[in-house]
Amino acid sequence: MNFDFTDDQLSLRDAVARWAEKAFSFERRHALAKAGGRSRAVYQELADLGLTGLTWPVEHDGLGLGSVEAMVVMEELGRALVNAPYAAAALVAPALMQEAPAHIQTQWAPKMASGQTLVVWAHQEPGARYRLHQVSTQAAAAPATSSGSPHTHLLTGIKSVVPAGDEADAFLIAARLSGAPNDRSGIGIFLVEKGAPGLQVRGYPTQDGARAAEVTLSHTPAVLLMSEALEAMERAADVGIAALCAEAVGLMDQLVHITAEYLNTRKQFGVPIASFQALRHRMADVKMQLELARSMSYYASLKLGEPAASRRRALSQAKVQLGRSMRQVGQECIQMHGGIGVTDEYVASHYFKRLTMLEMAWGDTMHHLGEVSERMRETAGVFA
Repeated sequence: MNFDFTDDQLSLRDAVARWAEKAFSFERRHALAKAGGRSRAVYQELADLGLTGLTWPVEHDGLGLGSVEAMVVMEELGRALVNAPYAAAALVAPALMQEAPAHIQTQWAPKMASGQTLVVWAHQEPGARYRLHQVSTQAAAAPATSSGSPHTHLLTGIKSVVPAGDEADAFLIAARLSGAPNDRSGIGIFLVEKGAPGLQVRGYPTQDGARAAEVTLSHTPAVLLMSEALEAMERAADVGIAALCAEAVGLMDQLVHITAEYLNTRKQFGVPIASFQALRHRMADVKMQLELARSMSYYASLKLGEPAASRRRALSQAKVQLGRSMRQVGQECIQMHGGIGVTDEYVASHYFKRLTMLEMAWGDTMHHLGEVSERMRETAGVFA
């Protein structure tokens, strides 16, 4: 199989890298993080590059590109430690919105593709433990009115750790139309606009210098986009996992580079510590984990077009390997730095914090190990 990137993909990578080098220095990121992590201005700069329309179809003013191009962009954003909610708003939300009715797409897609409107998916709930079908938020039919309101339902519930929630213009909310909280059926996706009655958003900075929010809904008017939405939710989550894997590869690649530079600069007993055999062996182990992660990131992105069963298993397999690699690369690189590696003023600490957050995003390593095991049992049952 040919894993070489096309000329267009390489040009896309170079364009993102040039922007990051020119406009997103560590000093700027550090200042944004210390100020609370607000990054709407950074997201707008990515929109000016055309990146927010990357995967939207051309008919909705997008570029119509695919998962490999998204992987290329996410690697470079990870390498530069960009803290804008790019994956959440420009990759995951469009994956859900493309399942919405045509008139909704016509209204929202061009604004989302241009970066004018920031829409994020709010799915995680307290106690759900990464399970997409564990949905307690309730959707009740809205009473009929004579005003011609498009709102079809009223939502009540809580969503947690919503990326850039207090900067978003609208939310895609998973809510239950019927059934018990852990049923796989009866889940719908709804659109809730910022400022809607009964909507409360409490934002806060996260450990990695970004922002998230707790979103509370109390009889909040919403528009139903799709019912029986679990399959679409699973695909959107897989898009998020693939993006996370690519970002993590960029993060680890740069962290390994920073560590190698440090080992070649730092001296003990009059020689660079890079000459110490024990550290050389540790760097070799770190590099092996990085390349394992890179291979599985490619695998994840290439599997996004597969049928649901094989796609979901592949994405969980990728998340397991990425989780292991992120933990080993992050911890080893920080340990080889010593005390300076955990200081807030030094860039390596910020890579480590971001890797730690990513290991838990979209399901931690243990969760996805269980998912892989379950899907292997299902496959074994088919051939029994």
